[in-house]
Amino acid sequence: MDDQAAGSPQDAQRVPVCYRHPDRETGVRCTRCERPICPECMVDAAVGFQCPECVRTGSGTGHAPTASAPRTLAGGAVAADPRLITKILVGTCLAVFLVQLSLGDRFTDHFQLIGRAYIPLLGSVEGIAEGQWYRLLTAMFLHGSSIHIIFNMLSLWWIGGPLEEALGRARYLALYLVSGLAGSALTYVITAPNQGSLGASGAVFGLFGATAVLMRRLNYDMRPIIALLVINLIFTFSPGFNIAWQAHVGGLVAGVVIGYAMVHAPRERRALVQYGTCALVLAVVVLMTLLRTAQLT
Repeated sequence: MDDQAAGSPQDAQRVPVCYRHPDRETGVRCTRCERPICPECMVDAAVGFQCPECVRTGSGTGHAPTASAPRTLAGGAVAADPRLITKILVGTCLAVFLVQLSLGDRFTDHFQLIGRAYIPLLGSVEGIAEGQWYRLLTAMFLHGSSIHIIFNMLSLWWIGGPLEEALGRARYLALYLVSGLAGSALTYVITAPNQGSLGASGAVFGLFGATAVLMRRLNYDMRPIIALLVINLIFTFSPGFNIAWQAHVGGLVAGVVIGYAMVHAPRERRALVQYGTCALVLAVVVLMTLLRTAQLT
């Protein structure tokens, strides 16, 4: 009965959808089990494409299951929990915010992004120009209010989860950290040295940029992500919101550059191009920081 239903004329006219992503139509099937698979689930085989499950189990090959590990669209390993890094990032930001609430401004003043200024609570001149480069990183995990962290964490969860699944854990984490550092570096270069800045927005905007590149690569409808970016940029540049637009712009540009390398790198030297691009953006961050430090000192 099931075989007859599957072969009915009505079913034949229906466009197949990916068995792992029911919202995505596809015309490609796994060469082993013949289940429909979308571009994100396709694993290159000697002939055609295979689904992650068939590759993982070594179905029909006679090889060990680890002989041909399934890969994400960007070449990363397919993980059992595709959102693990996103969960860790959200959990870390929430934990740090609780520490901020418990210890007060003194803790925040130790780790927020600031160029060079006298901090009354610390009783000394502090800042990146004083050699405290760690502030470029630690500022990414601090937040100024409950609304601030809620908005950033919702964006991180909504955008980050699918992106992590498409890139793989290592590539996704590299994208997040380097985009955040790029946002911090641009903030350090442009803003007044005594103006503090904090928040995960630079890294989150990097994820926005990479997601736009990925959606373009998969020929998805770009209107939702473009609308979301436009709305966020309107808030970014609107007066009265006290938003560090430099972090948003820096993170977005870095995210687009790294995201393009992640999804368009040639397969034969994919890792070299992907991580090489991350290293290049990181080198620009270091150069910007050195030049600004020389200017302030």
